[in-house]
Amino acid sequence: MRISLFPLSGALLYPGLALPLHIFEPRYRALVSDALARDRRIGMIQPRMSPARAGAEDGDPLYAVGCLGKIGEVEALEDGRFNIVLEGEARFRVLRELDVTTPFRQVEAELLTDDEGAALAPIERAGFEREARRFAEAQGYRVDWEQVTRLDDVSLIDGVSQIAPFDPAAKQALLEADSLSARCELLVQLMQFFGKRDGDEDRVTLQ
Repeated sequence: MRISLFPLSGALLYPGLALPLHIFEPRYRALVSDALARDRRIGMIQPRMSPARAGAEDGDPLYAVGCLGKIGEVEALEDGRFNIVLEGEARFRVLRELDVTTPFRQVEAELLTDDEGAALAPIERAGFEREARRFAEAQGYRVDWEQVTRLDDVSLIDGVSQIAPFDPAAKQALLEADSLSARCELLVQLMQFFGKRDGDEDRVTLQ
């Protein structure tokens, strides 16, 4: 299928989850306007960036996997900006980038099928929650653990993967994991590996 893209480093979307976005650049205002006039769908994907660069640039290579989202809530502001909530529908794999005249990039992609009824083994769930508690305590995060225990496995693992304070490459690896169990295992490894604060930023990094 043909997908119009919003390349944004560090912002990932998962099927079944939501991502609030403030749209202010002219090309992405055009993207949202176009999507609203058609099927309301936008593909979130990360550009491949050098760690030394501060932001993405036009024409940056893209990672191979992103997530298709449908615009749910939308607030159109008087100056042309938008506040939207993008609701994740399905992961996709880029087949090729298209030559287009629109200010936003478009690709031909195939949708990836995820097991909606996937579940972790009890030992996997317990191991994840144990490591998550250690990570949160080390980072100084406040977590409602009673609420966490009520989440189903998919909502828990994908939700943490979406908001985890890891670098873009690590977050991309989570998105590309081919099963819930594999994503859970990788998430535990990343929490163990990244479990320290950066001295300059309140986030976890590889440096």
